[in-house]
Amino acid sequence: MSTTHGGPSLTDGPPVSPAPSSLAPGAAAGTLQVPVRADGVQLLGETQGSGYREAPSLVRRADGQTLQLTRLLYLVLEAMDGTRGVEEIASHASAGFGRLVSADNVRTLIDSQLLPLGLLQLADGSQPEVRKADPLLGMKFRYTVTDPERTRRITAPFAALFNPFIVVLVTAAFLAACWWVFMVKGLASATHEAFANPGLVLLILAVTVLSAGFHEFGHAAAARRGGATPGAMGTGLYLIWPAFFTDVTDSYRLGRAGRIRTDLGGLYFNAIVAVAIMGIWWATGFDALLLVLVTQVLQMVRQLLPLVRFDGYHILADATGVPDLFQRIKPTLLSLLPWRRKDPEAQVLKPWARAVVTAWVLITVPLLLFSLVMMVLALPRLLGTAWDSGQKQYAMFNSSLAGGDILDAAVRILAIAAVALPVLGIFYILFRLGRQVITALWQKARGKALQRGTTLAVIAAVTAGLAWAWWPGAESYRPVQPYERGTLADATTAIFPAGSTTGLREGRAGRTVALWPAGAEKPTREDPQLSMVLVPRDAGTASPAWVFPFDQPAAPEEDGNQSLAVNTTDGSVVYDVAFALVWADDGEDVTTRNEAYAFASCTDCAAVAVGFQVVLIVGQTDVIIPENLSAAANYDCVRCLTYALASQLVLTLDGPLSADGMTRLNELWQQIAEYGRNLQDVPLSEIQGRLDAFKAQIMEVIKSDPSATPGGSPGTAPATTWSSPGATPGATPSGTPGATPSATTGATPGATGTAPAATSPATAPAAPQPTESTGTATAPSPVTPSPVPTATAPPAP
Repeated sequence: MSTTHGGPSLTDGPPVSPAPSSLAPGAAAGTLQVPVRADGVQLLGETQGSGYREAPSLVRRADGQTLQLTRLLYLVLEAMDGTRGVEEIASHASAGFGRLVSADNVRTLIDSQLLPLGLLQLADGSQPEVRKADPLLGMKFRYTVTDPERTRRITAPFAALFNPFIVVLVTAAFLAACWWVFMVKGLASATHEAFANPGLVLLILAVTVLSAGFHEFGHAAAARRGGATPGAMGTGLYLIWPAFFTDVTDSYRLGRAGRIRTDLGGLYFNAIVAVAIMGIWWATGFDALLLVLVTQVLQMVRQLLPLVRFDGYHILADATGVPDLFQRIKPTLLSLLPWRRKDPEAQVLKPWARAVVTAWVLITVPLLLFSLVMMVLALPRLLGTAWDSGQKQYAMFNSSLAGGDILDAAVRILAIAAVALPVLGIFYILFRLGRQVITALWQKARGKALQRGTTLAVIAAVTAGLAWAWWPGAESYRPVQPYERGTLADATTAIFPAGSTTGLREGRAGRTVALWPAGAEKPTREDPQLSMVLVPRDAGTASPAWVFPFDQPAAPEEDGNQSLAVNTTDGSVVYDVAFALVWADDGEDVTTRNEAYAFASCTDCAAVAVGFQVVLIVGQTDVIIPENLSAAANYDCVRCLTYALASQLVLTLDGPLSADGMTRLNELWQQIAEYGRNLQDVPLSEIQGRLDAFKAQIMEVIKSDPSATPGGSPGTAPATTWSSPGATPGATPSGTPGATPSATTGATPGATGTAPAATSPATAPAAPQPTESTGTATAPSPVTPSPVPTATAPPAP
């Protein structure tokens, strides 16, 4: 980045009374009668292309601070060459200003303006003591690497790179390289090659840091190209990151085009680095070097942000001719008030410049405030993540040292620094901001009891808010996980955890309650366990008796089959049975689903759900993805049992069944439907065996039909795939765990049976290829983690 001067200040220096002057009439003997400028004061002249109605003139103090002066003040200061008295200075100012300026006027300006700004020697001939402005968004901890003379010497050769022909050539090559890398070549091989070799990571980091320094050469060389003289170069800390800087304050002597060229010079030199790296890649073939181009693009994008003092900020400031946009925030916001629109401070800008600055203020201020709030709210999660990442990096650092891999150990040290630096930067910014705000409020309320009380109340409220936001909680300092999306809603969930318990939504993080048997091994983040959460796409209207901590399963689709047994009545048994025969022909996709759900929340009760589905596919079908699901769950149950059985048979037929085959299949299906209607009288231990027998009979009917299987042999058994999940057993207060009771006389049956009419589809060849899948889920205990999903058999080949 290029921090030129922080922008010329309208006022600066210590907020103290003016230094004593000897220029008033009748001054005592022994004081200076001829005013003299302070050492190091530079007159930069009037701003070219200014956005002010009256273009300000710029003066630079010895401490590097640049100040904006009115034309009259500048003319008075300009006349103070150490030889002119007050009368002569007044005469010079009158000639340049076009209006009469008296000696008394000059004395007043000296006492009230120039001395407090630290631009003149004091009455005793000593140099003034000034306090340089220290804005929150300014660069801190500056360290000068080269003095102005050395900067001018080492950057002189680079000014030739701003020849228009070279600029066009480099820009075209840079754009072509970006298009080829991002759109054609890609970065996968570069990333793999770099991270497979820690030495390459260090090389890329070193080149990136050096390119950031070369970026500053671009600003200095562009200033020289325009005729300005660059100053010192060095490094410091901006916001939370180390940064380089170049003093190009002298570029204010240039016109708007020259200043903008100076601002863009750093970005241009980033493009030169990218093009040079592409040349090295072409010569060596090291794909990891392509990551340097990525770092250059990221640097350029970041620099173009006009919100803080990056290059984009200076480009906007120089394009509008308003040197320090941040000093325009307060008057711009006040000018938005109807009764303050005509304030003189609001009218100093030209209309077009005022419109641009107002738009910038209305965008920047909310974004900075939002960033500050999110910084405060996200700090606990950031701290947790930094601590967790730091521990991991430290462990890898020790491992690398133990293995003698010094390069990898160096990478780990850099990684730890990269993790710690943002956290330290955030603390520093919050501390500085808090100290400045509290100091300003306290000084403003000096001598005013009511305002002091209000200030104390505000400070207490802010402190309480910070304590609430940062108070340790169950999730407050939890490290960010890879599965989290990091949306604004996720950020507020960390602060308002209650908002995440209102219910589960598809595609969103949420919370639920899972109960596990005593002594059972509980899942952890490192060793999770498989579970199923029922979150339908369309929940529909829940049953009035639905008391379970998950949504009711969605209704089955048109070709789906679902049995749902829900029991909330003590001492009762509820059955629900759904049998279905599905035909698929004409190449339609087979995505049918067979489901069985049994849920209970009562005492001494049972819920039994049986879903039986036969899918007959006639001819060629490209997509066969049947699903077979069962789930059984007890919620707040005592001595209760739930049993869910999902059984599915999928067969492919070469052609439609013959008339005799259809007759036999219909007769068999009538028997199956009748069995389903009376299923509550069948012991649970027999249901699965009986359904398996029905499957075998259906396959026998199809195998023996020459129309469906012209090449088949009645004695050849079709291939069968079984998929059966384990039950979910558990102890109950009485009875045997995993017991399989039969329906009793007091049962409350809820059986339903479906037998859709079979049609005769037509299509082509291949022996029947059955796929069977059976799912059972049993929960004979009051423990209900999320139900375990059944496995689904793969589609027939």
